[in-house]
Amino acid sequence: MPSVLPEGEAVPDDGGLPASALAGASARPLGFYLHVPYCATRCGYCDFNTYTATELRSTGGVLASRDNYADTLVDEIRLARKVLGDDPRPVRTVFVGGGTPTLLAAGDLVRMLAAVRDEFGLADGAEITTEANPESVDPAYLAALREGGFNRISFGMQSARQHVLKILDRTHTPGRPEACVAEARAAGFEHVNLDLIYGTPGESDDDWRASLDAAIGAGPDHVSAYALIVEEGTQLARRIRRGEVPMTDDDVHADRYLIADEVLGMAGFESYEVSNWATSEAGRCLHNELYWRGADWWGAGPGAHSHVGGVRWWNVKHPGAYAGALAAGRSPGAGREVLSDEDRRVERVLLELRLSDGCPLTLLRPTGLAASRQALKDGLLQPGPYEEGWAVLTLRGRLLADAVVRDLVD
Repeated sequence: MPSVLPEGEAVPDDGGLPASALAGASARPLGFYLHVPYCATRCGYCDFNTYTATELRSTGGVLASRDNYADTLVDEIRLARKVLGDDPRPVRTVFVGGGTPTLLAAGDLVRMLAAVRDEFGLADGAEITTEANPESVDPAYLAALREGGFNRISFGMQSARQHVLKILDRTHTPGRPEACVAEARAAGFEHVNLDLIYGTPGESDDDWRASLDAAIGAGPDHVSAYALIVEEGTQLARRIRRGEVPMTDDDVHADRYLIADEVLGMAGFESYEVSNWATSEAGRCLHNELYWRGADWWGAGPGAHSHVGGVRWWNVKHPGAYAGALAAGRSPGAGREVLSDEDRRVERVLLELRLSDGCPLTLLRPTGLAASRQALKDGLLQPGPYEEGWAVLTLRGRLLADAVVRDLVD
């Protein structure tokens, strides 16, 4: 969850949506994102809406306590049921993210999931994911999650090299994420993801290859690999500005991405989105696909974003303000926007072009179509799909995805 919220129109106190938002809802999947904003320590590169215990204590608010956080979030799930009314859709995906969700007791996460199940029902084969830091779980904790209905888990590995983890302010030791994968498999988790970051100051190509090899060797069925983005206002940005650590450049990021695609591909992972690889279609992250394909999801928690039928809204950031609104019987929404048809078209191009399926050429306007023909000549789009009416990025196109999208969206 980004730490800076956009502006928008006011959200009604009851959270009510325009009637148009639920028109045709039965044809769209519905997911839930549950945000847990707590972290033991703040990573130097992180710009998400998260809080350490010290930061929350400084507010002096009991409502900010993580001990009763699950109860507060359940209140928002019940609010969602009221807002969505008699919407009959069972929930297709639930994703618990953070922060570090696994700083809460396993029973709290299970109780949050149970509230979704009780209020909405879960679709057959629903994907139920939680993020976890490797140092925050053990076999008993993982077994409790699995017994409570979670079937997918995502561990923040980031790197296999200690000096890289140190720059990122990650507190787990090398080897612990790999052990977590084994523990999750033993607990019965069907799907396991490892998150990696490339381009950390001081990381070499050999370091990156070692991280990929360690991740693959652990036996997950999904790997996400992201280029490090140095966000203004973070500790890492300040360290780079002071000259304490070097900054990598786009060429380094491109080289690391090519290494990732080669190494993961040789190990049986297929890229289905620019930054995500899976060993099978079943191993893909269905929840993220809801985002990428513009489906409906309710984001519960401080700073969480939601989207239903072309209406997007976001909650207040601070856990105390969030809990206070719900305790007073009000929606915690801070603002919202109703997307126009053009907004939705642009977002489809922005997101679907990143997928291995690509986006239909029918989404492009004349300027974008002309740009797509040039991109095809430049080797950024695949000829076969293009002839069938689809813009699908080549490997080189994936390296330049942001630039291609900018051209095609016009």
